[in-house]
Amino acid sequence: MDGSVKKTIKHTYGLTLWNTVKSHAVLIIAVLAAAVTCVLVPPDAAYADYFNLDTLSCLFCTLLVVNALKQRRFFEWLAVKIVTTFGNMRRVTFALVFVTYFGSMIMANDMALITFLPLGYFVLSSCGQNKYTAFVFVMQNVAANLGGMLTPFGNPQNLYLYSYYAIGAGEFFAIMALPFAAAFLLIAGTCFIVKPVPVTLEAQPVAAPPVWRTVVYMILFALSVMIVFRVFPYWIGLIAVTLAVLLLEPKAFLFVDYGLLLTFCAFFIFSGNMARIPAVSTFLSALIGFSPLLVGTATCQVISNVPSSVLLSRFTSDYRHLLIAVNIGGLGTPIASLASLITLGEYRKHDPKGTWRYLALFSLINFSYLAVLIGISYLNDLILI
Repeated sequence: MDGSVKKTIKHTYGLTLWNTVKSHAVLIIAVLAAAVTCVLVPPDAAYADYFNLDTLSCLFCTLLVVNALKQRRFFEWLAVKIVTTFGNMRRVTFALVFVTYFGSMIMANDMALITFLPLGYFVLSSCGQNKYTAFVFVMQNVAANLGGMLTPFGNPQNLYLYSYYAIGAGEFFAIMALPFAAAFLLIAGTCFIVKPVPVTLEAQPVAAPPVWRTVVYMILFALSVMIVFRVFPYWIGLIAVTLAVLLLEPKAFLFVDYGLLLTFCAFFIFSGNMARIPAVSTFLSALIGFSPLLVGTATCQVISNVPSSVLLSRFTSDYRHLLIAVNIGGLGTPIASLASLITLGEYRKHDPKGTWRYLALFSLINFSYLAVLIGISYLNDLILI
């Protein structure tokens, strides 16, 4: 084989491997962390108690139904319908950002971004307004991270903490209502920066999905949510949703984010083992006892919000502050949330030379929002007392 051909194959293989590592960085880190703790705490019967099956079942069912809807282009059809009704750049920005904001309440933040970021770029390109791409992407990212905080199924960390602490639905909404409202006002206020210049959208029409399928999938989604609210045992919903989607939309199984499910499993092992190491348990208990809100938020900046919720939950009973921390803690650094890494990767595909400008804008908006929401969270204490 020619040397240049070998070199090209080697280079291509190297890039493919590197891209695979980057796209599964959180999962790889989680598995390595779990493996290290398995050496310190050898596997035994207690491992079975690490896994929260309610959380895993609900997450799997939700991801499966969302992908079934995506197979029918439901979210794309809905988003295009919304966006094409607006006639200026400010309204278009509001539409793109808030369809992501409310979409994350249903789909979770990473799925919302995977669905709506490409739509955002398509719309801006068709308007000839690519100069707004960095701003719109950052705002969609913020919207995805904060939009799902109101509901137990809006973010993966919410699913886990809601089940782990057996939080009541009413109490959950009460805890998150003020931060959610503050986030809404911050996002709406920031979007007003965009000038209301007239634009003409040339979005391609998307055929409406079959009504009966949409209704069935919405019912299945409701079943998934009922697992969260403990209406019936998790295995009933798991069996019903799995069989229904297998019959109606089998391709949906191919696109479920199994990496996210495996990440949860790895961190269940990691956090469970950490809690059984006396020195680590003593240290983390004392640290988070200082301030679950600040420690939880800071931890998210280093290991992201989902693993932070799994790890820190083992060392505190103050679920109110921890719940808020791992939601607003998704703001800040690009690694504070998997959703932020997804957005950065999508932006680099379209404007690799503008990465530093994007990161500067990302940091300015994220850390400004984070500071405000930390202050609001302390105000929340006065309301909940």
